[in-house]
Amino acid sequence: MDLPRSFTIREHSHRILDPFTSEKLAILGAAIGLRPGASVLDLCCGKGEMLATWARDHGITGTGVDISTVFLTAARKRTAELGVASQVTFVHGDAAEYVAAERVDVAACVGATWIGQGVAGTVALLERSLRPGGMLLIGEPFWRADPPSQEAVEACHVRTREALETLPGLVALFDGLGYDLVEMVLADEDSWDRYVAAQWLNIRTWLDANPDDELAPELRVELSREPLRYTRFQRPLLGWGVFALMKR
Repeated sequence: MDLPRSFTIREHSHRILDPFTSEKLAILGAAIGLRPGASVLDLCCGKGEMLATWARDHGITGTGVDISTVFLTAARKRTAELGVASQVTFVHGDAAEYVAAERVDVAACVGATWIGQGVAGTVALLERSLRPGGMLLIGEPFWRADPPSQEAVEACHVRTREALETLPGLVALFDGLGYDLVEMVLADEDSWDRYVAAQWLNIRTWLDANPDDELAPELRVELSREPLRYTRFQRPLLGWGVFALMKR
């Protein structure tokens, strides 16, 4: 059970596996009022940067769950670098099936709501681990503008317009699920650039070092195609944010 190699190649240099900078991650931690000793569950935690930096900056304890052994190795290294390895535990497993042994103060799925087949299912999954009065964090893309064509839709890595909400549509969805939206921190074009453009250098560096690898033709096509798709469609059309929710 692991991610395909292409994911780890593409995001080799990344600490945050979403269009979020370290500054925005810090803003989010401060905005939701984290306190020392608060417990945080992060499903699809990636390289664990959220848990590691919040353990350092706010004194939280945490558990991260991810399917990627490569990402989890990086996550454990990061907590050791920051001196918080005793505060954070990482679990290799399917986040879609994980429920915390003890209910937590904050339950998060940041940028991976496919584990619940969408926002509603992911909220229901996170609820199983959240204490009464706790907070959910959902990271999710949304349309900033109406995509002009099916080509534009697919360039944003979804199949249909209906696969994503607008920002007001997301807020209405949260409300319909019985949650108050109590904070949000949104990506901007610069944080999108830092996430996506860094992937191109990662791919190019890997291709130069591994020209005969079986993945080389696929990644060569991706590197030739994605910068134009991103600048033409994804950058102007696609938003992303982390939304803090509390049960009404």
